[in-house]
Amino acid sequence: MDVISLGNRTDLALLELGGSEVEDCGDHLVVRSPHNPAYWWGNFLLLDRAPAPADIDTWMDRFTAALPEARHRAFAVDGTDGTLADLDGFAERGLSVEASTVMTASSVRPPERPNLDATCRQLASDDDWAQCLQLRIECNDTDEVGYAQFAERKVATERATTEAGHGGWFGAFLDGRLVAQMGLLNASPGLARFQTVETHPEFRGRGLAGTLVHHTSRYGFDELGATTLVMVADPEYLAIRIYRSVGFAATETQLQAELAPA
Repeated sequence: MDVISLGNRTDLALLELGGSEVEDCGDHLVVRSPHNPAYWWGNFLLLDRAPAPADIDTWMDRFTAALPEARHRAFAVDGTDGTLADLDGFAERGLSVEASTVMTASSVRPPERPNLDATCRQLASDDDWAQCLQLRIECNDTDEVGYAQFAERKVATERATTEAGHGGWFGAFLDGRLVAQMGLLNASPGLARFQTVETHPEFRGRGLAGTLVHHTSRYGFDELGATTLVMVADPEYLAIRIYRSVGFAATETQLQAELAPA
């Protein structure tokens, strides 16, 4: 299957860097992450096109056959300009559907109101990574069973990937406390993808995200040798304005459907 979506291509590249497996089945890809089976978007099907509503049951069965241990269901659809209407069949079956905005930048500019109090740097020590995990949990306040274990495994993968030289994980620190973080990894020559942009709920609205995105972007251009940076954002969430403010522009739409475990 020839993946055309920039969002999906960079997703797959980073998943493979982290140890995930990708199986090409012709009209779809099966992505498996044996090291983190609770990671929905590390265990999913990528379809070459949006299925007709009458075909949803077939795809649900294919998911079960490909990922028999999974309790969730997750489907991505390849393409660059789809809409939520393309996922009506999944929505009718009770899945949550999402059309995210894929943003790119070939240059960046400083935010209008940078945070001058925070220290922006790469995570390096055991304490840095312990704070990374704690921030992940605090930014995703949930009572979902198994979330802490999922987060711990995800952070372990992120640390291993960056320490293997595939990119960097950056944090904004205030008095030694990690309050915002994000990763930037090489997806292919000249192409780098942002991961997991998070700011602690108590520290939002202080310019930390924009300041850290700009700092991390400079690393991507200057150290990774990227010519294009990729970011995927929720078009309805305020963070997308932050990305636009430092130079990112919308270029594609990424379609996904998911069903949480019963």
